[in-house]
Amino acid sequence: MSRPCVMVCLGTRPEAIKLGPVIAALRADPGLDVCAVSTGQHREMLDQVVDVLGIQIDVELGLMQPSQAPEAFTARALVALGEVVADRRPAAVLVQGDTATTLSGALAAFYQQVPIGHVEAGLRTGDLARPFPEEGTRSMIGRIARWHFCATDGNRANLLREGIHDDAIEVTGSTVIDALLATAARPLPAGGEQLLPPKQAATRILVTMHRRETHGSGQLALCEAIAQVAERGDVEVVLPMHLSPVVRESVQAKPGGRDRVHLLDPLDYHTFVHALRDADIVLTDSGGVQEEAPSFGVPVLVMRDTTERPEGVDAGCVRLSGTSPEAVKADLEQLLDDRDAYDAMSQAANPYGDGLASGRIVARLARDLPLAAGGGDGRDA
Repeated sequence: MSRPCVMVCLGTRPEAIKLGPVIAALRADPGLDVCAVSTGQHREMLDQVVDVLGIQIDVELGLMQPSQAPEAFTARALVALGEVVADRRPAAVLVQGDTATTLSGALAAFYQQVPIGHVEAGLRTGDLARPFPEEGTRSMIGRIARWHFCATDGNRANLLREGIHDDAIEVTGSTVIDALLATAARPLPAGGEQLLPPKQAATRILVTMHRRETHGSGQLALCEAIAQVAERGDVEVVLPMHLSPVVRESVQAKPGGRDRVHLLDPLDYHTFVHALRDADIVLTDSGGVQEEAPSFGVPVLVMRDTTERPEGVDAGCVRLSGTSPEAVKADLEQLLDDRDAYDAMSQAANPYGDGLASGRIVARLARDLPLAAGGGDGRDA
């Protein structure tokens, strides 16, 4: 009797980070087979993570084209992933998060009546425009998934309110913590330290920004606020630039060119983890960084008006600063000038996981897959 095969779909750097530990755990399980499929949605940044985490890709589709619109990529990925599903006939398809690859993989499985497992399920802001298109994507996948692997009890509560059966939900913790802790424990390879500038000020602020919601004038204004804070003699800014030309233009126009502002090319995942660990404050519009930085006791200020990760805000390790440049600047200055405020955030516990999420996901799949032939989406009638 052949082992049930789990097909895992990935295509972006965050997906590789969060699914890498799951793929490793699947390969280590003697009762399961695995087929890891890459769409190549973010090819350059994806390859870095695949190499660092040692992810074995079984099927490489290489679908991304320059300046390709999301709907065009989604259509191409749906067809290509559908062909892989038809060829490999997996017992389950595993997707992660809320990207075009995620949606395409879930639909490819759904159209062929293959059960879907959704990693990082249950994230919700309640606003389809924020973040866009991620909120709509994950909500759609929630409707057709068989297994909902949640990072927190709050994610579980969101799904229960939408009518998902409790027995279809597994609270596992976040797999990003699995990858983070394993990577942080490994020293950088020879020469890796040279990718990061030596510390030149008392406080290092690590900045990441890429969201569509702030493109244009909003992003320029935020960059100006960052530049003003960087004028302080006790501060330096490290900003790995996203590959998006829109983002790069904004950051090069405003904070770039100052002595204590270090604009870097995108960092490989291993180096980024070390940059995160060495930072004193993180300013970000990223989702995953909100989960990662608290593991190192680094306060996180989020440049967004809403977050699908309220647990960090509730725990006190994350603050939602919004997209107003004045508010972002004020929050940065408070952490720089008020030691009690800084300590309260840096000492708060990380609510997102213990590094064992991947094992919990694989254990649930190993338990359920022999019974999965009946299908169903785990939703109340």
